[in-house]
Amino acid sequence: MKRKQFRASGSTGSSPNDSAASLHAAGLRHFQAGRFAVAEERIRRALALEPEHADSLYLGGLLQAQADKIDGAIDFIARAIRIKQDNPDYFSDLGSLLARRNRHGEAQKSFHIALKLKPDDADVWVRLGDLSRQQRSFQDALLAYDRAVSLDPRHLDAVNKSGSLLIELQRHGEALAKFEQSHAIHPGRPETLIGKGVCLQALKRLEEAAACYTMALAADPKNYDARIKLGNLLLGMGQPEQAVTHYRKATEIDSRRAVAFCNLGGALNQLRRFDEAFAALDRAIALAPDFAEAFINRGSLLMANDRLEEALTDSRRAVALKPDLISGHANLGTCLDHLLRPDEALKSYEAVLALDPNNGDAHWSIAVNRLRVGDFKTGWAEAEWRWESTLRQNRRQWSRPLWLGDEPIAGKTLLLHNDQGLGDAIQFCRYIPLLAERGARVILEIDRPLRELMSSVKGVAQCVDRTGTLPDHDFHCPLASLPLAFDTRLETIPPVPHFSVHAPTAAWDTLLGLHDRPRVGIVWSGNPTHANDQRRSVPFESLTPLFEANATFVSLQKNVREGDLALLRERSDVFDAASRLENFADTVSLIRHLDLVISVDTSVAHLAGALGASVWILLPYLPDYRWLLDRDDSPWYPTARLYRQTATRDYADVLGRVRADLNEQIAAWYRSK
Repeated sequence: MKRKQFRASGSTGSSPNDSAASLHAAGLRHFQAGRFAVAEERIRRALALEPEHADSLYLGGLLQAQADKIDGAIDFIARAIRIKQDNPDYFSDLGSLLARRNRHGEAQKSFHIALKLKPDDADVWVRLGDLSRQQRSFQDALLAYDRAVSLDPRHLDAVNKSGSLLIELQRHGEALAKFEQSHAIHPGRPETLIGKGVCLQALKRLEEAAACYTMALAADPKNYDARIKLGNLLLGMGQPEQAVTHYRKATEIDSRRAVAFCNLGGALNQLRRFDEAFAALDRAIALAPDFAEAFINRGSLLMANDRLEEALTDSRRAVALKPDLISGHANLGTCLDHLLRPDEALKSYEAVLALDPNNGDAHWSIAVNRLRVGDFKTGWAEAEWRWESTLRQNRRQWSRPLWLGDEPIAGKTLLLHNDQGLGDAIQFCRYIPLLAERGARVILEIDRPLRELMSSVKGVAQCVDRTGTLPDHDFHCPLASLPLAFDTRLETIPPVPHFSVHAPTAAWDTLLGLHDRPRVGIVWSGNPTHANDQRRSVPFESLTPLFEANATFVSLQKNVREGDLALLRERSDVFDAASRLENFADTVSLIRHLDLVISVDTSVAHLAGALGASVWILLPYLPDYRWLLDRDDSPWYPTARLYRQTATRDYADVLGRVRADLNEQIAAWYRSK
C-alpha cells in the first residue's frame, strides 16, 4: 500500500527550537490524552525535520492503527524497525497489526523477536496467546497465557483469557479455577464475575451463576453482556418474565445491538406476548440483517402463530446465513415437521447430528419424526436419547441396571416406572402381562391418580406411589422404553390391557338417569402446561353445536379452566362429573356407562381406548407420534376413531365432521332399540 505522506501544516511552521525528539514527546503526550489530531500534527512536523526518526515513525504507526488504517500502520512501524531493531514494543505492536491482517506467520515471528528482546514481558505472551487462539492452536494459547501469569500473577487479562478459552474448550472446571484466581486478584471486576458465572452455569450450578451475574451488574449496572447472560440464564430456568426485564434493560443500554432484541423476542414468545415479540425480532433483524439467531427466533414465533410458510422462509434463511449453527437446522426440521414434510425434516435433524453426533434433542426429534411415520425400528431406538434431550429433567438416578430386553428376567424383580405423561402410562402398561409371562416379578411405580387402576393390570405384583419408598429390585425400566425392549413393530403392538378394577357403578345409573338416550362423554382440554396445549385443546364453547344432538352429554373434564367453567355451569344439558372423579378408577366406571367418548388428545382418550370403549379423538394437524399420519384408526386402540385437522388447522372443520358422524351414530343407536 502506498505510504501515507505527512506534510507540515501551512499555518504552523517549525520553531527554531523544535527537534524531532521534542515534537515526538509532545505528540506522545497528546496521543496518550486522546488528542489524536494534535498528536498527528506533531508527528508530521517531526518527520518533516527528521524522516528517519524511529520513535516518530512508530507513533505514526500507532496513530494509523487508531484510525483503523492497518496497512499504513504496518508500513510505518516496519520502517521504524528497519532503523531501530532493539525496541521490543515495535515488534510487539507490529505482530498485533499483522495478526489483524491474518498474516499469522509474520506476526508470530514478530512476537518471538519481541520476547527475545524482553523475555519477561507478560503482555507480549498474552498477544502470542491471542495469535495462537486465532489460529485455533488452543494448547499453545493456553501455554502462552499461563506463561504470562507465571511472569505476572496479577495479570488480569491473561487469567481471564485463559479462562475464556477453557470455556470455549468445554473445560469448565478448569476455567472456573482461573476465574476464581482472577476474582481473588481483583475482586468485583464484572468481566471476571461474568466468566465465573458462565462456568457455573455450564456446571449446572445455576443459582451460583445467577449470583455472579447479579454481582457483575451491581458493580456495573450498564454491563450489556451481564444483562444478556443473566436474561439467558433466567429464561433457561423457566423465568421468562424476569428474563424480559434484563433484555429490555440491555436494549436501553445499547439500542444499536441486535442480541438483546433477538433474545427479548424469544422470551416474549414463551410468554405468548406475540405482538411484542414480533416487534422485538423485527427490530433485531433491521439492526442486523445477517443475524441468523434472530431469524431462528422469528421462525419459532411464526410457527407458534401457525404462519408456517413464513416460518419456513425464516428458518431457511438462518441456515443459509450460518450453516454450522445447530439451532438453525433444528428449527428448520421442526418447521418441516409442522408442515407434515417428515422426510425433509429428517434431513435437517441429520444435519444437526453431522455437526454434533451426540445432540440429544436431534436424536429425540428423529425418534418422534420416525415414530409418527410408523418407522418403529428407528424410532424406539432413537427415543432412548430422550434422557439427553429437553426431557432430561425427567431423568432419575438408579442403583440397579436398566433393562431393555437383553437380559433374562425369569425369577428377577423388574421395577417399571412412568417417565412421561399419564396417557403414556396407560398406553404402555399393555406390556406388563408379557413381562409376567417371561417370569418377571413386576413392581410398578406410578402416579397416585393411576395407582388403583394400574394395580388391576394382570402381571403387576406390587404397585407403589411415585412418592413412596422403592422396594428391592434387580432391574428397572421406564414404561416408555418397553416398546424398544419388545422390539415393537406396527404389526406386533400388544393388545390393550385388561383393567379388572372394580369401582362402584350403581351410583352412575342414579346420577345419569334413564338410559333412554345415547350417553356421550366429552373432554376438551388437556394439561395447560403441555408444550402443544394451544394446538390440542379447544375451548368448551366450540363444542356447543354438538349439544344439539339428541343425546345425554357428560363432562369427564378435570380441572376445568376458568374461561370454560362459567359456560359449563350454564349448560343444563351437560352433566358435570368432575367432582365425582377422584382417580382414574372412577373415570373407568363412568366410561363403562357411556356409549361414546369424544376427547382431545388427553389421558382420558387413552383410557377409553384401553378399555375398548368407542372413542373419537380430535387431533391437531401435527399429531403426537402415537397417532401416526394419514389414517383415521389407531393400531394402539382398535375402538378409536381419529379426527384430524386439515391444513387449515381449524377445529371448526373437525367438529363439523364429528357432528355429522355423531348424528348418524345417534340415529343408529335409536334404530337398535
